Amino acid sequence: MVVKLYTTELSPPVRASLMACDIFNVPYENVEVDLKDMQHLGPEFLSKNPLKTFPVLEDDDFILHDSHAILMYLADAYGTDDAWYPRDHKTRALVNQKLFFDTTVLFPRLKNITYALVIERRATLKQKWLDNIDEGYGLLETFLSKSAFIATDSITIADISAYSNMSCLAHVVPVDENKFPETSRWCKDMKEQSYCIKHNNPSAATFGDLLKQCRQSTSTLRTN
Repeated sequence: MVVKLYTTELSPPVRASLMACDIFNVPYENVEVDLKDMQHLGPEFLSKNPLKTFPVLEDDDFILHDSHAILMYLADAYGTDDAWYPRDHKTRALVNQKLFFDTTVLFPRLKNITYALVIERRATLKQKWLDNIDEGYGLLETFLSKSAFIATDSITIADISAYSNMSCLAHVVPVDENKFPETSRWCKDMKEQSYCIKHNNPSAATFGDLLKQCRQSTSTLRTN
């Protein structure tokens, strides 16, 4: 049975789910939803996900939205061992903690920027938004100063999820190697992973190009 993954281009949560399918050798069909045609607002899509968000996973008659839930499910349902999502209660709790950090800290701070530039076509960004991104880097640096990866000394699904957002945030506020050495190291390590090269890096680069175009079209980007 082939899993269906409903996606939209450039979405970090989508990229995290695609990387997970690669990691866990999940056969899948990529069903790209056309946002310009408002397909995500149609009854067929809303019946799968009333939140109108991406990605959505369909595994036979089982439907799941939210990339973090999808990563957990894929690891449990298709993983051949517990390396990516440990079954030990305390270790899994640490992974969950960092997944929640990603969804409550990293992703919202990226969304503030993309919504302001792409949707609202703002000519300025609030300095507070940029400062919040820098603060997020500081929190990540704290985690990575205690372990090789963000949850443990081994790579987990939390790293996959966080890096999908970090690879875009770095186009907004570059990671200062002197200020955040461990975060810089981690980003470089993640960028070289085969699943990142295949499913994440090209779209992250496209996001960077789109960001430049938005900045140019709204004149010189300023802060306020």
